[in-house]
Amino acid sequence: MASGLLLGGAVATLFATAIPLQSPATGFEDPPDDKIVINVATVNGSGCPQGTTAVAVSEDNTAFTVTYSDYLAWVGANADPTAFRKNCQLNLVVHVPQGFTYAIASADYRGFASLQAGASGVEKASYYFQGSPTTATATHSFGGPYNDNWQATDTTDWSQLVWAPCGVLRNFNINTELRVNAGTSPPGSTSFMTMDSTDGDISTIYHLAWKRCPTA
Repeated sequence: MASGLLLGGAVATLFATAIPLQSPATGFEDPPDDKIVINVATVNGSGCPQGTTAVAVSEDNTAFTVTYSDYLAWVGANADPTAFRKNCQLNLVVHVPQGFTYAIASADYRGFASLQAGASGVEKASYYFQGSPTTATATHSFGGPYNDNWQATDTTDWSQLVWAPCGVLRNFNINTELRVNAGTSPPGSTSFMTMDSTDGDISTIYHLAWKRCPTA
């Protein structure tokens, strides 16, 4: 991924080198040659305190990465009653080359989980365009005992992709959630689940699909 970061509304502009993907008949169109610009309008949630979230765009315009450094849900003897659930909503302004529109074709989520026997964890994600009645949502569950990295992938068929409206700038919203339940785990034990590593080596990747807007 490119090294440009978006924090607190700053802008990253990264130039693309188009790499042919699948044809529209089988799923994807070539990404545009021109640049894509993403602004972070707002970042809100208990899983993404100010200054702990960054966004970067791939050089070929086919993906962007969201990295968290303080996204942790946990339960245990000394846990705050609200710590079992953390969430983060990103409100992104995506400027795409003229004549193109985009959709989220797939999303890869990664992190680490330490779940005691009897405990469970959930990763949930939803994303939608401002003003759109359609929200895509997917949920992945993990059961203890578990002590390892985790990964979850959401994919969408070409025919079911939700495309950004052509000719209108609409903010794109991503809402993620981590939830940990102690269940029948031993009293006083601790279970937790993170989104991404604290050193930023692992990141959440959203893969873009492109198509040309219809001409007038």
